[in-house]
Amino acid sequence: MTTDAGDLRELTVGTGAGLVAGTGDQQLGTDMVLNIGPQHPSTHGVLRLKLVLDGERVVACEPIIGYMHRGAEKLFEVRDYRQIIVLANRHDWLSAFSNELGVVLAVERLMGMEVPERATWLRMALAELNRVLNHLMFLGSYPLEIGAITPIFYAFRERETIQAVMEEVSGGRIHYMFNRVGGLKEEVPYGWTGRARAAIGEVRRRLPDLDHLIRRNEIFLARTVGVGVLSAADAAAFGASGPVARASGLDLDLRRDDPYLAYDELDVPVVTRTAGDCHARFEVLLDQVYASLDLAEQCLDRVDQLTGPINTRLPKVLKAPEGHTYAWTENPLGINGYYLVSRGEKTPWRLKLRTASYANVQALATLLPGCLVPDLIAILGSMFFVVGDIDK
Repeated sequence: MTTDAGDLRELTVGTGAGLVAGTGDQQLGTDMVLNIGPQHPSTHGVLRLKLVLDGERVVACEPIIGYMHRGAEKLFEVRDYRQIIVLANRHDWLSAFSNELGVVLAVERLMGMEVPERATWLRMALAELNRVLNHLMFLGSYPLEIGAITPIFYAFRERETIQAVMEEVSGGRIHYMFNRVGGLKEEVPYGWTGRARAAIGEVRRRLPDLDHLIRRNEIFLARTVGVGVLSAADAAAFGASGPVARASGLDLDLRRDDPYLAYDELDVPVVTRTAGDCHARFEVLLDQVYASLDLAEQCLDRVDQLTGPINTRLPKVLKAPEGHTYAWTENPLGINGYYLVSRGEKTPWRLKLRTASYANVQALATLLPGCLVPDLIAILGSMFFVVGDIDK
């Protein structure tokens, strides 16, 4: 390959960063371009980062998405309102119940449907338990990504405790398919609220094992404190939400600020930090688990006080009236929005997803330049995204 003298070249395989070829005024500057990913689909997800490196330091980063794209939004358009739930709960596979919930809330809002009170409080209890499951996954996997092996065993011990009650009520461990337009699939098993409350108490009692192991670990602190700082202004500019935004000081939580279901009847604690670094994001996630356990227990207490149906009787063919609506929910990873457009048929004319991970991952282009390659892994893991939630 020949190149005119003085031209800048980018090599996808480097012979060393900062290399200067040639002599005198015939020098040729060379940057090393390194592709991180795309990884195999059996990993967390398929994301590609195109990095320009100067030695071990990142000069520029371009996140490249789309490797997992399944066209969920187009598939919604050829499936009826019962069928789309099974697709909607998969874009963020760690938040499946919350994904289902957002879709049915949009349909119910367009139809002007009132949901039985018992179903509303059960939905909230299950949504908070799903939030705990989501956060525990990242609380175990994030330390693992930067070299701490032990925390994932503690995190999965607690996950299994909550998974058992979620599986009992829905029959599923990941994709619950328990929400329905007008309520829930069926009544919970006899005595389930007591068993769920016992599981919450057990997790609450044992969670300090994970907390004390990692939160103030000096090696973990050295890898995360002051690394990957996202300012509140940048978080707002990128449309970040959820734990990522709250760790930067954005005090925003839809459960408190624009309540849906019956969250306006609860005092929802919003966990925030101001540092905006990797450690702040981890702390927000960890403290949110404590908060969500308390909220789930309050919801279960309310369920035990209520009687009545768990769903609404619907026609065999469900059609939403012509019109459009927007429903948004505070999902575990941030704000998820569902823009539904109907032409009065049994399938949506359009159902557009606004996912938390898609907005949050945009900040990588700002966070990564200037950091070292080892810090890149710490920053990437602390953004707490699911790639399916980006690619939809």
